[in-house]
Amino acid sequence: MRKEQFTFENQDLYRKICGINDAGVRNLEKQLEIDLIPRGNGFQVEGISTKVEFALDFFRLLETNYRDRPDRDFTDSFDFGYLLKQATRERKKEERKSEDEPFKPTEKILTTYKGKHLYSRTKNQEKYIQSFLNNLITFGIGPAGTGKTFLSVAMACRFLQNGIVDKIVLTRPAVEAGENLGFLPGDLNQKVDPYLRPVYDALNECIGFEKTQEYIALTKIEIAPVAFMRGRTLSKSFIILDEAQNCTLAQLKMIMTRLGRNSRMCISGDVTQVDLEHGRSGFDRVVNLFRQTEGIGQVFFGKEDITRHPLVETIVRKFEEL
Repeated sequence: MRKEQFTFENQDLYRKICGINDAGVRNLEKQLEIDLIPRGNGFQVEGISTKVEFALDFFRLLETNYRDRPDRDFTDSFDFGYLLKQATRERKKEERKSEDEPFKPTEKILTTYKGKHLYSRTKNQEKYIQSFLNNLITFGIGPAGTGKTFLSVAMACRFLQNGIVDKIVLTRPAVEAGENLGFLPGDLNQKVDPYLRPVYDALNECIGFEKTQEYIALTKIEIAPVAFMRGRTLSKSFIILDEAQNCTLAQLKMIMTRLGRNSRMCISGDVTQVDLEHGRSGFDRVVNLFRQTEGIGQVFFGKEDITRHPLVETIVRKFEEL
């Protein structure tokens, strides 16, 4: 049994690591397989020598990374857990590679209406942001909770605020739990609202409810089901197709050919959550068709990119075992 003392230079980092009622300490004890006893602005670290050494190295890594991060004010337990996974992979490989450098974001996505600066939180999220900047069409493929929808909406708001586009067009196939638009009450917007609720939530977080409603009234934000997109040419627009795994091959072709001059398009989906009959989804085939196509970027998210509650990653892993 080995005992060591580690003191953090930054008190704010130490408090973030500990979390509310030291919940973060208990999580770290499980993940690092050691005992952590809070002492001042640090921990007394107790356990097997090799695991204590790894924990001390990890704490040093946290300090260096925190010092260099532009989003340090908003880091939380997810960021610490993500770095721990990287450090664990590095340890198992025994030699460091450039791709395993501790992650820190480089590109600020947007400043929200509340003044919060949004940054990517994983390497793949950073690739996603860069793809929007460098490509006309970006595919986001991966499980729930990886930020595909939220990040595309945030980038669309950024493009709109910077005058790069004049309009955001949000569309999504109306395929949910066997229901049909015609059986829902209200006008078109009211019928579509339930299907696009995640997009509304992202808009409200980025630019606020009032600005969202203002932009919708001015048609700077347009919301429509996939079925209403045929025959249009969308110029100087940021088009977001969400839940693309529920589109047929014909629908995806129709949406992609709406792209007009000075426009950007995001097509995101999760191939494990298809609500269409088996074989009808065209998402997989379209992704494969446009691999390594100039002007079209593809970013594949993994379970390690899930930024919702940590339990969501466990849920995804368990369902994969079925």
